[in-house]
Amino acid sequence: MPELPEVETVRRGLISSMEGYVITRADVNRADLRWPFPENMAKRLSGVKVVALRRRSKYVLADLDSGETLIIHLGMSGRMTVSGDPLGQFHHDHPLPAKHDHVVFHMANGARVTFNDARRFGAMDIARTAQLDNHWLIKPIGPEPLGNTFDETYLVKALATRNTPIKTALLDQHVVAGLGNIYVCETLFRAQIDPTQKAKDLSKKRIGSLVPIVRDVLTEAIAAGGSSLKDYRQADGELGYFQKTFQAYGREGHPCQTLDCSGSIARIVQSGRSTFYCPKCQR
Repeated sequence: MPELPEVETVRRGLISSMEGYVITRADVNRADLRWPFPENMAKRLSGVKVVALRRRSKYVLADLDSGETLIIHLGMSGRMTVSGDPLGQFHHDHPLPAKHDHVVFHMANGARVTFNDARRFGAMDIARTAQLDNHWLIKPIGPEPLGNTFDETYLVKALATRNTPIKTALLDQHVVAGLGNIYVCETLFRAQIDPTQKAKDLSKKRIGSLVPIVRDVLTEAIAAGGSSLKDYRQADGELGYFQKTFQAYGREGHPCQTLDCSGSIARIVQSGRSTFYCPKCQR
């Protein structure tokens, strides 16, 4: 599932084709994805201008001049790709319709933005912009890891009573927004913290050390266009390449890259998710 860096990369890739432009027509080709589309979705999205494209956690948010916001989640296999961009940033001509093109935005500038989702775990909803923070998808989400409210004081307090492994705690979207399996594995590796250690048992110093590492890992991943493992593509259809620099994730059996460590990366399962770490230097 795309995590914060992939969603942020998609958002940035859509800006030049969508932000400030009118959606002349929205084609909604089925009734639902993970759950039913909102009522009259095609009509509500046609003839309105995209005022701004934002991101909250793993959601792309398109604020419209109708006073509503389109909430987009890519799910496991969802892609938003651009064709026919008049600015010349996307060299692709408009493709023929594909089987899993579930929502298509025809932009007034000649661009076409297509949401394709083969596995249909993606989702879209529409909410009043003024009440967006109270929407059931948005309200429970924790602070953005690249924002000012995510700091050492906050994280120490948030984890103080957590009796779950630190890996599980950091995956909890109530604790921090947008982190997923890949980037938590990479963060804990850099911090040399055992992913099985209970969050409440970590010292304040070790918890505090996670904040800048989380920021660094996410910033580097965004700069690399995210990580492409299976389905993820950027808005121009290109792959991300942060996976080429993984130090822990997916490297089971490979030598640990920590200086002077003779260990190897191991894989365990935590809460149904694969965890990759070095048992020798992550303690």
